[in-house]
Amino acid sequence: MNFTATTDSPHGGGIGPVASGTSCGLLRLPRTILFGAGQRRALGSITAGYGRNVLICTDARLGTSPDLAELTASLNANGVSVNVFDRTEPELPLSGVVECVAGLAHTPIDSVIGFGGGSCIDMAKVVALLLSHGGQPSDYYGENAVPGPILPVIAVPTTAGTGSEATPVAVIADPDRAMKVGISSPHLVPQAAICDPELTYSCPASLTAASGIDAVVHLVESYTAVRRTPTAELSSERVFIGKSMFSDSAALEGLSLMGRSLLTAQREPSNGDARRDVMLASFLGGVAIGTGGTSAAHALQYPIGAATHTPHGFGVGALLPYVTRYNLPARVSEFAAIGASLGVASGVDPWTDAVSAIEALDAIVDGLAVPTIAELGVNEADLPTIAEQGLLAKRLVDNNPRQLDQAAMFTIMTNAFRGDRTMPDSRPDKN
Repeated sequence: MNFTATTDSPHGGGIGPVASGTSCGLLRLPRTILFGAGQRRALGSITAGYGRNVLICTDARLGTSPDLAELTASLNANGVSVNVFDRTEPELPLSGVVECVAGLAHTPIDSVIGFGGGSCIDMAKVVALLLSHGGQPSDYYGENAVPGPILPVIAVPTTAGTGSEATPVAVIADPDRAMKVGISSPHLVPQAAICDPELTYSCPASLTAASGIDAVVHLVESYTAVRRTPTAELSSERVFIGKSMFSDSAALEGLSLMGRSLLTAQREPSNGDARRDVMLASFLGGVAIGTGGTSAAHALQYPIGAATHTPHGFGVGALLPYVTRYNLPARVSEFAAIGASLGVASGVDPWTDAVSAIEALDAIVDGLAVPTIAELGVNEADLPTIAEQGLLAKRLVDNNPRQLDQAAMFTIMTNAFRGDRTMPDSRPDKN
């Protein structure tokens, strides 16, 4: 990645537009990042550096997989004793976290491995948190409520989408809450991330699509997020500071990789080059949202996911065409730079290039056959409630580049429900 800042040119330099005089950067990364085919076999030696007793959080499918058996053998060969919890469920219900922690009474654990998709890695984060500081997950909801370091987490993703291997957040489905809730803290960033694209080869096409479009939305929303004044206190006051020179760089590189390889990875699951590109783009998406954060699509997906119990990635992907159109007037230069990353910009007129970028993102959504929100189970009568509930995700709403209120959220939802992809017919405003 090129971490060189540029000025507000929509097509120049390494990271696209950064407002003159306001550029800053913040990175919170795993201490060890190991990427490449076959690198999962280093898990044993890396984990041994954190102690002799490890918990693996995974799901039922992976719990009986040859890959887990291979990883366990590697750990044992390096003198590490292994406990496995293989009942992690999609979207991470609170009950599973409680069950896992309760089953570890009097069991020594020195580190926690998340092996699987985002739910498995988030499970590892929250379990490590509770083993370190006690209490209930609800004690830590929100930002910066984790009091200190937690047990080392080693993330081994088997999907390419959430980027949880690089983020300071874990998301839980709490039945006492209308929507999923996040625990956000720099202490949740894994100590190590081992990203082996070969682990994604067995992903079904639908899972590749849902996780891949999730990563695309991460990249777009972090790059088009609000840009805050870079005070010296910003990084301690907020986990997610908005777009910055580092998150911008990661986002544009990730979008370039996704543009050339995501559809290929879905259609040719054993294409090593495509799988590598998509896993790297997913990791970069995690880096980007780890400080840049997400916005409107994620805010609205939370109530959609709670109501329909459908995959998170499909929810944000279904909303992407409509959120981008809403935000376009406030982020013309950013969308033009996205167009350049996707290879559809002419470099002549920023507005035209920005529109081309959104149409290219539409083509990815359609090429992956992402369901519409109606196909996900949203009814027209639900739209006002979803719009209202989406506003409750204040951190995400505040991170959007255009002001979001009840009317704006309802407009986005209505357009998504009707499939209305009419482009804005005006030039930038300052909302």
